[in-house]
Formats: sequence, structure tokens, C-alpha cells
Amino acid sequence: MNRYAIWKYVVLVIALLIGAFYTLPNFYGEAPAVQISAAKATAKVDLGVQERVESALKTAGLTPELLALEGGSLKVRFDSTDAQIKAKDAIQHALVPDANDPSYVVALNLLARSPAWLSAMHAAPMYLGLDLRGGVHFMLQVDMPAALNKKAESLAGDIRSTLREKNVRHSGISRDGQKIEVRFRDMPTLESAQRVIQEQFADLQMTSAPDGAEFKLMATINPLASRRVQEQAIKQNITTLHNRINELGVAEPVIQQQGTDRIVVQLPGVQDTAKAKDILGRTATLEIRMVDDSAEARSAENSNGVVPFGTERFLERNGQAVIVKKQVILTGENLTDAQPGFDTQNQEAAVHLTLDAKGARIFKDVTRESVGKRMAILLFEKGKGEVVTAPVIRSEIGGGRVQISGRMTTVEANDTALLLRAGSLAAPMEIIEERTIGPSLGAENIAKGFNSVTWGFVAVTAFMCVYYMLFGVISSVALAVNLLLLVAVLSMLQATLTLPGMAAMALVLGMAIDANVLINERVREELRNGASPQSAIHAGYDRAWATILDSNVTTLIAGLALLAFGSGPVRGFAVVHCLGILTSMFSAVFFSRGLVNLWYGRQKKLQSVSIGTVWRA
Repeated sequence: MNRYAIWKYVVLVIALLIGAFYTLPNFYGEAPAVQISAAKATAKVDLGVQERVESALKTAGLTPELLALEGGSLKVRFDSTDAQIKAKDAIQHALVPDANDPSYVVALNLLARSPAWLSAMHAAPMYLGLDLRGGVHFMLQVDMPAALNKKAESLAGDIRSTLREKNVRHSGISRDGQKIEVRFRDMPTLESAQRVIQEQFADLQMTSAPDGAEFKLMATINPLASRRVQEQAIKQNITTLHNRINELGVAEPVIQQQGTDRIVVQLPGVQDTAKAKDILGRTATLEIRMVDDSAEARSAENSNGVVPFGTERFLERNGQAVIVKKQVILTGENLTDAQPGFDTQNQEAAVHLTLDAKGARIFKDVTRESVGKRMAILLFEKGKGEVVTAPVIRSEIGGGRVQISGRMTTVEANDTALLLRAGSLAAPMEIIEERTIGPSLGAENIAKGFNSVTWGFVAVTAFMCVYYMLFGVISSVALAVNLLLLVAVLSMLQATLTLPGMAAMALVLGMAIDANVLINERVREELRNGASPQSAIHAGYDRAWATILDSNVTTLIAGLALLAFGSGPVRGFAVVHCLGILTSMFSAVFFSRGLVNLWYGRQKKLQSVSIGTVWRA
């Protein structure tokens, strides 16, 4: 009657082993470390960099616990924070001689002390939130004048196209900051252009004045539109940061606006802080412009002379100069997707872009009118532009699908696609404040949190053992298994544990033991009604199951509501709450019954069970 099949015990043992295996990394703790990553696509973190780091540490008299190349970055682990800080200064001095143009990112980090064999099996500790473990805090300054200049540049191009469509002749269009100037030979033409611009561009306010023999129309963005541009720049940058952090797989990020032009980013529990800083700090935006192939431009490319008016000089990745026109044909705003891949002709790494309807139409028109000319695709990172590729347009390109390549490696193609896919920044941003919050700040919270869980567990198990005797001991073992499985699942999911999460863990202990109380009381009731011990055990578990299921499902619904509609700490609480309900149903019912069956099920003539005092009617 009260016997489990062998396969059920095998399942319970496997669950226990898996739980113990994935819980184990949490007991090793973390060590201070320094992580070195590439800040540019042309910089590589390889064995040469490792030798330079080893030499710098040896000169500084520092001996690391671990020095390893992992995933394109170099991780150096130390035994104390003092050694970590000294090592960072020594490595920074050796690898970044020019702070204004860094080739490498040297960041403080925390690395798990888990043995290599555990890491090889993808067993890692769960993350702790910013209030427990620490993390990274960034303050980003949004360059609002750059956003307005970018808008003015776009409007200048649109005015040029509109005047050409309306057959309004002008002597030239130029932009000085956020001011657009259009020159005309006579006043009637200026008035005609002014009417066209007023109809088509409501965001501009205009003034006119004579300029020598010509007339000049000056247009600026009105204050209301300027505020709207700045608000949209902040919102778009926040959305882009969310997308980029999601690409990095960071759990529970905090991204919020502070003031009119600043954004706060907190990455609790993130381990790869160097990569996070690299991705967030890179203001990667895509621009497509035409190459100037005139004789004057060719001469400027070869001799580094003065570039023609209306053009700029950029370098390709091989160092070759390219003279491109200032007019921007398309930007990253017209990009809907970017995926790494390979060129179908030469099998080199490439990035495949998909444009929106507006971008596809513009790109089709430009390529139709510019067959035989070169088009440059530029990637701007940290305010510096680089020509990714400058191919010759062979024919009209429609459909909104574009491929960019140009001596890229697979890693560079992946990084470029990630940055472009994450979205275009409406305005450049600069990290003006960076704090790596160490674990010492959350040590008191960690101690209090674990003490509350520990003493709550001890108090519950003591009560159960005294009140329910052997059944209470079995319930306490099941409660410990529940805690083990909960920590294991959180570790497998690489969830971030915060203080609200620890509160949910303590709450789960009380909810999990509630199921065992229902079972034990049901067994007692059956015994009081005169049932035999084996029948009482069987009926107690079977008849308590429906009540346990109902109570846990209703509680799970409330947890899912918190998970769906909550944010930040509330979601952290809800995740632990929901997972704890699922693990408690397994441990309180199936695991505890397995122990009871193992202890009592094989006794054919069972006279009594140790479940505390049973009062008979």
C-alpha cells in the first residue's frame, strides 16, 4: 500500500543530486578581480596582452590567484581588494597610456571561486542584487546639442530635397550648428521658398536678411520642437539601453532618467562588468553617405591634404583614408534588424541589415541614381567614425536588405550586429560617473537576510520535531530539500537574489511546511477515526493532496500577478515566491511521502506511527 516503485526513488535521488550539484557553487563565494576587455574593434585581448599584464603585475609585486583568457576577455583574480585596486592601476598604466583614446577597458570585477570542474559543467552561483552583492552603477550624460545638431542636419537635407521637388532654385544650403542657412539670388525666390518651408516644416522658425548681392533665409528649430527633440532623445536612448542590456543578458537592470539630460544605469549582480561598460559606453550609430570621388578628393585621400568643402575624412579599418560627403542619406533610425552572417560570394564575415519602408525607398532611389559611384557605410563609436565598407554601387538595390562587409572577423560581425540591432542612439552619451559597488556594502544585509532564513528554518523544524515526532523530522528534511531545490533552480536560471527575494525565501519556508502540517493532521485524523497505521498514512497523503493543490495554485496566481505587473524589487520577490511554491509542492508531498514509505511502508504488521499525541474520540 505505502510503497514507491524503484523508479520513483531513482527520480528523487536524481533530483537531490542535481539540486546539491547546482547549489554547491554558492558556498565557494566570490573573489575580487580585474577584467580586461577590448575597447575597440581593432584591439584584441590575446596571449600578447596576457604577457603584458603578467609583466605589469610582476613589476608591481602582485601575484594573482588566477589569470585566464575567457570569451575574449582576460580575468585576473586576487585574494584581497587592496591587491585588486593596485593591480587595476598597474594594468591601466601598462595597457592604456592615453586615457582619451583607450584601446582596452580595465574594470573591477567579482569572480566566483568555484572550482574549474564545476564551471566546466555550467554550474554557477546565483547572482546577488545591488543591495546584497553590489554591482555597477553608471551615470550617463546625454549630449543634447548633438541631438539638436543631428535633427538640424536631417532637416537641411529634407529642405534641399523639397526645394528641388518644387523647382525652387537656391544658391546653396549650409548649416551652422542648429541654424540652417539657404541663399537666394532674388527676393521673390526667397519668399517662394519661405512659403514652401512653412508648409512642409512646422518645426522651423525663419528670418530673412540681405547678404551682399544675395538674400539669406535662416531657419532654426523652434523652442517647442527643441524640447520635443530632447525628450525623444532621452526616451530613445533609454529604450536603446534596455535593448543592449537585454542582449547582454543582465537580470533586473535599473534604467531611469535623472534630470533633463542624464540617465542612471544600475546593473545588479552582473559579473562581466567590463563588457557591460564597453557596450553601454559605445555610442554606435550607423550612417550611410556617398563617397566623394572627385580629383580633389582623391588627392586629399592620398596626401592627407585639405578636404573639399562639404566633405569629411574617415579611415577604413585598414588605415586607408576615404573622403565622404557630409550629407547623411540614412541613419540607424531606419534600421529594423541587423544579423551577423557571411558574404555569399567570398564567405567572409558580414552583417546583414534590414531597412524600414522609408529607408528602403530612399536607399533604392539613391542606388538607382548613383550606379558606378561609391557609397560609404560608417559606424560611429565613442564619437569617432570609421568606414566599415565603401563598395561601388553596381545596380539599383531594392527590398530594404543591405549587406555590409569589409575584412571583418566573425567576432567583429557579431559585436557590430549587436550594437546596431540594439538600436540607434538619438544622441551620443558619455559615462560621467562609474561606481563598482563592492560586496562589503551589502555584507550586513546579507548577514541579516541569511540569519532570518536560518533562524526561521531552525524554529520551524524545532516545532515540527517536537509536535509531530518522527513525522516532524521527515517534514523538516523535506523542508531542507525544498530550500536546496529552490537555491539550485535560482542558480540554474542565473537569477538575481535581492533583499525582497530573501524575504520571499523566508516566506516560502512557512508556506512549504504548511503542506506537511495538512498531511500530518490528516494522518492523525485517520488514526483517531480508528484506521490502521498503513491506511491512515495512505489516506492522509491522498486526501490532503487536493487541499494542498488548491491552496498552492491560488497562491501561485497571486505570485504570477506580481510577476506580470510588478517591476524591480517586486518582480524579484515574485520570482522566488513562484519558484518556491513549485519546489515546495514537490518536496512536501512527493519527497516526504517517499521517506515515509521507505521507513514505514515495508513493515507489514505496523502497530503505531510516531506522529505525536493522537486523541481518540
